[in-house]
Amino acid sequence: MQLRTVLATTTAALAAAACLAAVGPAQAAAPVSHACSPSVSLDRFSDALDKTTYDGTFVGNFSALAVDGDGSLAALSDRSSLFSLDAKTLAPKSVVPLVDEKGAALDSEGLVIDRDGTRLITSETEPSIRRYGTDGTLLDRLPVPASLQVAPAGRATSNQTFEGLTLMNGGRTLLASMEYALSGDTAGIVRFQTWRRHHGRFELAAQYAYRTDAAFLGVPEVQALPDGRLLVLERGFTSGVGNTVRLYLADPRHATDTSGVENLTGQSGVRLIKKTLLTDIASCPTLGATAKQPQPNPLLDNIEGMVVTGVSKGRLKVLLVSDDNQNAVQTTRFYYLRVRV
Repeated sequence: MQLRTVLATTTAALAAAACLAAVGPAQAAAPVSHACSPSVSLDRFSDALDKTTYDGTFVGNFSALAVDGDGSLAALSDRSSLFSLDAKTLAPKSVVPLVDEKGAALDSEGLVIDRDGTRLITSETEPSIRRYGTDGTLLDRLPVPASLQVAPAGRATSNQTFEGLTLMNGGRTLLASMEYALSGDTAGIVRFQTWRRHHGRFELAAQYAYRTDAAFLGVPEVQALPDGRLLVLERGFTSGVGNTVRLYLADPRHATDTSGVENLTGQSGVRLIKKTLLTDIASCPTLGATAKQPQPNPLLDNIEGMVVTGVSKGRLKVLLVSDDNQNAVQTTRFYYLRVRV
């Protein structure tokens, strides 16, 4: 009788222990979800460069990213500086100042590294696209349609022009995205201008129209995919609320060429670029991020730059960066996403 009691007690204890082993640890160490949506996940983020300096230059104000020929990361500051960063650690390796034809600084926003290593860089004040050598030497300048120039020369508003820049079709086509609508166009409908490479130079080509979710959202960045589609960032800011940042998959391949359409007002004959929401960044896990001002998600900040850095397990590796505007309540933050398109 005693032996049976001991055996029964031991059996019950082992069963209870087994139950705790199966349930308790699983609850205590539940895996952290990295999913932002069915199409997008956030691997990690880094604030390593926030409020730092390199070689006497403030590291921040980042508006664009690109992968250089040697595998390093190029990061463009809108204060007219181009940084080279270590792709793994983000540590700055060099910085090159950029100036216009008169030696003045740029409001540099968009960046493409061309096949020959030259840097194509937009400035949103005129707007303009200039070509620079690796050492920052100004080489030449691309033509810009009259209507896209800042008023009174054209119908654009200063600081609301060329923000995004990307190469398409294997490098044969350059595309720049306007941030906001032209005067005379419906608010929220922005123009994407292209140039086609001809005998080594970029010549004006087709133009397309893209509608943002709301008039307060602009387009800070675009990235071309090999099949002709685009990743498009939409971004806005509401005081006391924070940032809105959404990532879309867009397809310009069947859109109307709007270069001959004076006013875009939703007319039926114009096919806009089709788009599909991939994620709202506010839906991503915080992963411990903190914000210095109100945000819908403390992970959010003023995200402006985006680059596709590779492919892993069938998903695009996409890197985003925020522009801290050299502001104490904003953060220079890098976001490492995996995106299924």
